[in-house]
Amino acid sequence: MGRGFGKTDTLTLRDKLLRVNWVLALLTVAIAAIGSVMLYSVAGGRLEPWAATHMSRFGVGFCLLLAIALIDVRFWLKLAFPAYVIVLVLLALVPFVGVKAMGAQRWLEFGGFQVQPSEFMKVALVMALAAFYQWTDPAKVSRPLYLLAPLALVAMPVALVLKQPDLGTAALLGAGGMAVIFLAGAHWLYFGLGIAGTAGAIPFLWQHLRDYQKQRIMTFLEPERDPMGAGYHIIQSKIAVGSGGVSGKGLTEGTQSQLNFLPEKHTDFIFTTLAEELGFIGAAGLLALYLAVIALGIYVAIRCRHRFGRLLAGGVTFMLFLYVFINVAMVTGLVPVVGVPLPLVSYGGTAMMTLMAGIGFLLNVSVHRSMDAGDGARTSSGFPGGMTFRR
Repeated sequence: MGRGFGKTDTLTLRDKLLRVNWVLALLTVAIAAIGSVMLYSVAGGRLEPWAATHMSRFGVGFCLLLAIALIDVRFWLKLAFPAYVIVLVLLALVPFVGVKAMGAQRWLEFGGFQVQPSEFMKVALVMALAAFYQWTDPAKVSRPLYLLAPLALVAMPVALVLKQPDLGTAALLGAGGMAVIFLAGAHWLYFGLGIAGTAGAIPFLWQHLRDYQKQRIMTFLEPERDPMGAGYHIIQSKIAVGSGGVSGKGLTEGTQSQLNFLPEKHTDFIFTTLAEELGFIGAAGLLALYLAVIALGIYVAIRCRHRFGRLLAGGVTFMLFLYVFINVAMVTGLVPVVGVPLPLVSYGGTAMMTLMAGIGFLLNVSVHRSMDAGDGARTSSGFPGGMTFRR
């Protein structure tokens, strides 16, 4: 039986602006500002080639964020599946007309601009799963037949991304999708069996990894085995983080980044640059800002009265957490290097727009949190344990 939105009072533009979580918006600005400062620093104290572009992209992204936040949430519910299908088609086109770079084929080119469809899919997948569960009876969520559709929604983009190949993004999509299914109320036993099955399949999966992927894992386990080759990047990253000390060496004074010992200093390893130049204080401060954003995302999800909003906010928040956790763990040697950017700090256009859209949806759920979801959806939280959340 469907779980559509019921009647609700129409919010004026003024009402919506007053209900926007401006603390979350300001935290987003603060994190992006730190990213601009670090990109200015790694360029040797120059706005070009990264900081100026980063700031202009953020300006466009902030307009996108506000637009998404103020549009009626029912519009996004209707758009969820069409958006997913469009991005899935773009992913399917990548092997045929995609642009190759750094040994991988992950980008499409439109009018001189390159976009990475797999980044857009991170939000599109969460939207599609949230929409599916909005229209699904909560009592049927854990039935095997009702797991097939959401699992297919996750499996199709994961398979396409693995072909690019992009193991890191595929893992993010899979984990983010499973998180939404779990939050929707699927029984924990399914996840236990899935984890056990994955662990048992590791020998088989290892045989099908590409050589460079195997090398990354071996380097993670023992980077010192090839300090001038495969292990060079992570060793230099650890040196940079450790040399920052408590207060850092100062902007533009980081030896590992300024002397180009540090790889990808403006993208994947930007956190290493920050830790070297701003020290433990700067790194802890940035992580505190991320923690505040994640906490607000959870708060937004809990306060929302309809399943679509709860799952959309919960999924986006979990995806943001994964971004931060994997990037920081990667550059400090806790997980293998997989090429995940640091949200709003690393240089990158598609990732920036995707993250701004995701935060825009968090704000949208906050604005439309009290909308009547109808059909008893208010009495089912959409989170494990059947808890009920009210205003």
